Amino acid sequence: MNNLAIQECSLEDIEVIKYISAKTFCETFEEDNSEEDMANYLKENFSDAQVESEVSNPESQFFIVKDNEEVVAYMKLNVGNAQTEKGHEHALEVQRIYVFEEYKGKGIGGALMQEAIKNAKDKNLEYVWLGVWEHNYSAQKFYEKHGFKKFSEHIFKLGDDEQTDYLMKLML
Repeated sequence: MNNLAIQECSLEDIEVIKYISAKTFCETFEEDNSEEDMANYLKENFSDAQVESEVSNPESQFFIVKDNEEVVAYMKLNVGNAQTEKGHEHALEVQRIYVFEEYKGKGIGGALMQEAIKNAKDKNLEYVWLGVWEHNYSAQKFYEKHGFKKFSEHIFKLGDDEQTDYLMKLML
């Protein structure tokens, strides 16, 4: 784990973003959701056109983490109109931090979170916020460890299933 590198992504990285997005999403959520809902979510959110649109958006940034040359994690950040909720004009949203299962607990998520916080501070923003599934207890503990506090909830649709996400915030 001594050769970790965090790098910002560009359009040339669409295939690796699609791969790691789908694999980590499935590792995290397929056990608790129907096969149909998972398939629909993956098709809608990780298609070529969708990922290209998100990577091309100047108000979004993707980062990948490599261990040596192997991609092991990624993060998506949003500001402005790219955020998934309105009303956060002076904030940065961490929309996704996903780490391959075998690399969890090795400090990669923490390194990505520090990158997100630095990014927000560099932009002179007031806070960092995110949504986390109400049943993803390990992620909630991770965010709390980094100083995030629950401030609201919203509905996240996974296929036909409406799920509750807790919204958490870290004031800068």
